[in-house]
Amino acid sequence: MDINNKVDALREQLIEAVQNVIKVKSVEGKSEVGMPFGEGPANALETVLEIARNLGFKVVNLDNYVGYAEYGDGDEYIAALGHLDVVPEGDGWKYPPYDAEIHDGKIYGRGTTDDKGPIMSTLFALKAIVDAKLPLSKKVRIIFGTNEESGSKELKYYLDREKPPVAGFTPDAEYPIINGEKGITIFDFVKDLKVKPQGDITIKYIKGGQKANMVPDYCEAGIKVDLKSSLIENCEQFAERTGYNLKTEEKDNMLIVKSYGVSAHGSLPHLGKNAIMQLFSFLGELDLGSSDISKFINFFNRYVGFEVNGESFGVGLSDDISGKLSFNLGVADINEDEARLTLNLRYPVTKSYEDLMNPLNDRINGTGIRVENMQHQGPLYFKEDHPLIKTLQKVYREQTGDEPKLLAIGGGTYAKEMPNIVAFGPIFPGKPDLDHQANEYIEVEDLILNAKIYAHTIYELAK
Repeated sequence: MDINNKVDALREQLIEAVQNVIKVKSVEGKSEVGMPFGEGPANALETVLEIARNLGFKVVNLDNYVGYAEYGDGDEYIAALGHLDVVPEGDGWKYPPYDAEIHDGKIYGRGTTDDKGPIMSTLFALKAIVDAKLPLSKKVRIIFGTNEESGSKELKYYLDREKPPVAGFTPDAEYPIINGEKGITIFDFVKDLKVKPQGDITIKYIKGGQKANMVPDYCEAGIKVDLKSSLIENCEQFAERTGYNLKTEEKDNMLIVKSYGVSAHGSLPHLGKNAIMQLFSFLGELDLGSSDISKFINFFNRYVGFEVNGESFGVGLSDDISGKLSFNLGVADINEDEARLTLNLRYPVTKSYEDLMNPLNDRINGTGIRVENMQHQGPLYFKEDHPLIKTLQKVYREQTGDEPKLLAIGGGTYAKEMPNIVAFGPIFPGKPDLDHQANEYIEVEDLILNAKIYAHTIYELAK
C-alpha cells in the first residue's frame, strides 16, 4: 500500500497550503452579516475550502459557521474535525505570527499546531487516499470549524443540520490517543465594591488577561496615591524581594503598576506565570483599609495565590485517570464599583460538576462574591476496549513503532462537542506544547508524519 508515498508526493503542496492559511489572521471578531464570528474566521474558512476545491473535493460552506470537504458515497461518514480560528497572538514572537516563515525546518505562526497545520494534514491525507485509488465503504469528511477557541458554537449549528459521523478524530491535542478529557468550566467571580478605601490610596482599576483559557501574561492597576515616590519604592522593593516582573509608570495623574507574567494554555497553568496574581500579591501589601477591594484581593491571595490545582480553594479534585483539577484565573476587569475575575477550572474525568461546585460555593459563601456567566462542558471518557480506540492504537503503533498509550488531558477538544470522535495528535511525545504561546511552530517533518498517520487512520475507519 503506497499511502505514505502519496503523502510524500504531496509534501510541497501541503506546506504551501499550511502557510497560506496561517497568513489569514483568524482571531474571533465582531459578528457581521454572513460572518458569525467575524471576518478573520470566515476568510480562513474560504481559503481552506478553495484549497480543498482545487484538490478535487466536493466542498460545502454552512453559512461561514463551518465547512467541509467530502469524498465518497454512502449514508455513514468518517470525520476528521479541526478548527481554523486561533487565540490572539500576544507578544514575544521572534518571527511575525502571521507570516508562516520557515526556519530550521519549522513553520512559525499562530495556529501552526493549534489547529491549522494538523487539519490541513488531514485534508492532504484524504487526498493521498484518493491518489492511491483505495476503495472506501464510507464517506469521509474533513470538517473545518471556526469557533473552537470561543465556545464551539459552530458545531451546534452543524449538528442542527447534519448528522454526526459514525467515527472519527480531531487532530487537536497530542499523541498517542486521548481517551479522556476533563470537565471544563468558565465563569466569572463578581463582587460589588460598595465600601470604598478611606486612606491615601485608591485603586481606580485593575485590568489584565485576554481569555479565560490563557494564563495572563500582563495585568495593570491604575492607582491614585498622594505619595507616589513611596509607592514606587515599595513596588521596586517588592519586585526585588519576590522576583516578580513589576514596573511603574506615571500617567493621567495616576501611578500605573504593570505586572508581566508568562502566558500558557489554561489547561496547563503550571507552565505559565500569572500576571494578575503577581499584581494581587503586591496590592495585598498596601494599606487599603477595610474596603471591599481590599477584602476581594486578600481573599484571592489567601485561597488562590499561585496554586494551580485549587487545593486552598477547597476544589483540589483528582483521580488516577486524569490527575488533578487545574485552576486558572485568566482575566481581571475591576473598576471602583465592581470586581470581576474570569476563571477556567478543569476537573477530573471521573468527577461530577457537583463535586466541583459544592465546595466552590461553600468557599465564597458569605463573602459577597457571586458566580456569573457559567459555561460548562462535562468530561469525556472512552474505555480502553472501544473499537475506535483500538483502531487508532493499531495505526499509531504501525506508523511510529511506539507503544500507543492512552492519555487523559485537561484541554477540551471538539471530541466533547461531536459524538463518536476522540482527540488524536498532532504533538508527538517529548515535543513541546506551544499552543496559545509565543513562537508557536510545527516541524515540517511532523506535519508530514501527521498526514501519514491520519491517512492510514481515515483508511482504516472508512475501508
